[in-house]
Amino acid sequence: MKSSYELAMERLNKQSPRSSHTITEKQKKQIAEVDSIYTAKIAEKELFLKPKIHASKLEGDATAFESLEKQLRDETRALRDQMEGEKEKIRTTTLSH
Repeated sequence: MKSSYELAMERLNKQSPRSSHTITEKQKKQIAEVDSIYTAKIAEKELFLKPKIHASKLEGDATAFESLEKQLRDETRALRDQMEGEKEKIRTTTLSH
């Protein structure tokens, strides 16, 4: 499944294609590794926080529930942003070489 960033880049490239900036097989492997690492980090956060979210919901603790959901959203968003930043570094490394 493509990220929103990847979909946006595809739309941008359709509107004004860059000159042939293809990525190498090595970069594809590095990008896949970054995806794998960050997918695992996100899953770890979910495994840690979702039981707490569920418990606070069952207990009727709306404050804790909202706080934990916000924490999960924020941490997931931060990890996805870091992932996209690392992938962009990998992509641009070849462009400068």
